[in-house]
Amino acid sequence: MKLWDKGFSIDKKIEQFTVGNDREIDLHIAKYDVQASLAHAIMLESIGIITSEELQKLKSGLGVIAETIENRTFVIEDSFEDVHSKIEFELTKTLGEVGKKIHTARSRNDQVLVALQLYYKESLQIINDKTKTFFDTLLSLAETHKSKLLPGYTHLQVAMPSSFGLWFSAYAELLIDDVYVLNAVSKIVDQNPLGSAAGYGSSFPIDRNITTEELGFSTLKFNVVAAQLSRGKCERVIANALGGLCNTMSRFAMDICLYMSQNFGFISFPDKLTTGSSIMPHKKNPDVFELIRGKCNKIQALHSEMLLITNNLPSGYHRDFQLLKENIINAFEDVKDILDIFNYAIQQIIVKDIDLNDEKHQYLFTVDSINNLVVEGMSFREAYQKIGNEVQAGTYKPDLGKEHSHMGSIHNLGLEYIRKKFPE
Repeated sequence: MKLWDKGFSIDKKIEQFTVGNDREIDLHIAKYDVQASLAHAIMLESIGIITSEELQKLKSGLGVIAETIENRTFVIEDSFEDVHSKIEFELTKTLGEVGKKIHTARSRNDQVLVALQLYYKESLQIINDKTKTFFDTLLSLAETHKSKLLPGYTHLQVAMPSSFGLWFSAYAELLIDDVYVLNAVSKIVDQNPLGSAAGYGSSFPIDRNITTEELGFSTLKFNVVAAQLSRGKCERVIANALGGLCNTMSRFAMDICLYMSQNFGFISFPDKLTTGSSIMPHKKNPDVFELIRGKCNKIQALHSEMLLITNNLPSGYHRDFQLLKENIINAFEDVKDILDIFNYAIQQIIVKDIDLNDEKHQYLFTVDSINNLVVEGMSFREAYQKIGNEVQAGTYKPDLGKEHSHMGSIHNLGLEYIRKKFPE
């Protein structure tokens, strides 16, 4: 069944190419199409297009379909083009002529738009919640390990003292920035496009405020052309926001892979979280973190894909938009999984004691030594040269007892302030 069926058959090769794997992808938005169809039916009854008896039948029919979606028995067979045609078919099969009325005053274009935006809206909230869980885990680890020093690096060279508390809470605070962007994107998708039909509205006296309220959107996308133009724009800003979150996680995962290696040896994980080698029995490979890094990097590339598909399209609907759906939905589902597995794995980290008297760490405290001399009255430049000469002569003796007191430093992490920054 096709919603645009005119009574003739389309070439099978053309059909296979144009439909692609929409049937599989549409399972992710099936429940949202049911929600939008119900809201649309309520609106149609309110303006006299259908009767209250017909509305009750549609509510019942849509409720049955919603149950099959919830219990995962809902299937979109090859005879259907997409989820929208499948749902309309099921309503018509059950309710007869009443089922055919559900498409009155809407187009498949605004059906897709509203179902996707409901999916985006809910998925963004789920990701926000999972990010908060991950954030809380990192702050807890920062508190637990705040007194354990960790070498800090610039240019991958030993630079200055850091700490595990500083490391964990750094990535926690970066997540706050990612949530700021996710929240901005949530505001963009929280606009009801239903009623824009094929992109130019309808001659039916529809009441778009009703569907906006029924679907829980905070506002309406008032201009019908703007509603259609939001297809592609929403996906671009979502891809950018997910990419930002993934950038934070991929960099953290890279740190973990680096710090687990024998050349660093700062952390470890239980054997059950690592994999081995088929020929080297000593290996403990951080595969989960490497895959987190790889998946996150793949998602960061999504924005370029969304941009290139849509950047030169004129106003109105184009079939190119279909290509946005699969990868943006896959990205959402991947980010949910990544946040879950990262939060699960990082809680099992084993933080090792680091011997700061080791020769490779002997210059970690040179800046503290310079600052000590400055506090005693020497100019910074003179103190820098003095410590530099000691390093060159091999006579430098580090002072391991210097405390960093300013906000956000090793000995004053400010975890309580970071915690308060996370958006409610």
